[in-house]
Amino acid sequence: MKTIKGPAIFLAQFAGDAAPFNSLDAMCAWVAGLGYKGIQIPAWDGRLIDLKKASDSKDYCDEIAGVAASHGLAITELATHLQGQLVAVHPVYDELMDGFAAPEVHGNPKARQEWAVDQLKRAARASKHLGLKAIPTFSGALAWPFIYPFPQRPAGLVEAAFNELAKRWTPILNYFDEHGVDAAYEIHPGEDLHDGITYEMFLESTKNHPRANLLYDPSHYVLQQLDYLEFIDIYHEKIKAFHVKDAEFNPTGRQGVYGGYQSWVNRAGRFRSLGDGQVDFGAVFSKLTANDFDGWAVLEWECALKHPEDGAREGAQFIDAHLIRVTERAFDDFAGSGTDDAANRRILGLK
Repeated sequence: MKTIKGPAIFLAQFAGDAAPFNSLDAMCAWVAGLGYKGIQIPAWDGRLIDLKKASDSKDYCDEIAGVAASHGLAITELATHLQGQLVAVHPVYDELMDGFAAPEVHGNPKARQEWAVDQLKRAARASKHLGLKAIPTFSGALAWPFIYPFPQRPAGLVEAAFNELAKRWTPILNYFDEHGVDAAYEIHPGEDLHDGITYEMFLESTKNHPRANLLYDPSHYVLQQLDYLEFIDIYHEKIKAFHVKDAEFNPTGRQGVYGGYQSWVNRAGRFRSLGDGQVDFGAVFSKLTANDFDGWAVLEWECALKHPEDGAREGAQFIDAHLIRVTERAFDDFAGSGTDDAANRRILGLK
């Protein structure tokens, strides 16, 4: 068994235009003071990383790694959720998705997709420069508007969507393979890869591409009422990244999984700060440890109620308390009898 690394923190939800959230150096000083040992950097946030420079220059990557190291921190991953989302966008979401892309490609879906693909390839090169092994991302979605089968979906619609999704992602996955990094897809509502079945459909469409792997975030499974512990049993070999995020699901006689178009605070399912929700993280960390996950435990803070700075402070302590230093010996070694093969045969009554 291996020990999970941590605690680490995803900077995306904390970055802003005011100090200490407006530069990598200042954010590193802040999170190090809270007890974090790693940072996951959103590759779309120019306040924290220049992805073009990072993809073209190992020297620049050494510089930003040095900034983190000067505060006792490691860079865990470069996240590309927004860019990954733009690989596949149903036209109904075109206007909403433009905000994820550079201004020069707004209003031009083809150019926006090409920009997103280039961004992902740059993230692969930058990750190689930084010595990183996984890129957290979203899959994008062509079929999501048809998630509920009414009116009845035309025969072959879903298959066509997944074939197209694989067609778009396979060259990216091949590029990732050339640079020694995995795509760690976050299973997430709003993506075509939103549960285990859809992930398996995508794998099949990509001919089981070895770089098509997973980011594990149990909060999204709570909101879908998916068994987040059995998910680890099934897919542990594919889990390459880990977001530690809590959630709760409290259905009423008025609303359930779909939430009635309510704000986050008024939904039956909502994200919470660590320890305030319903995820059994003792079981989660135990299962991941037993299955040799040795990546980083990365806080992703999203809470409908608590202030983010309080969530960040409490999150470092919460993750640290759940890390399991794996044992090097069995608890009952003291009772061992030191038998050998001959003794075992005698015990079994064999000659």
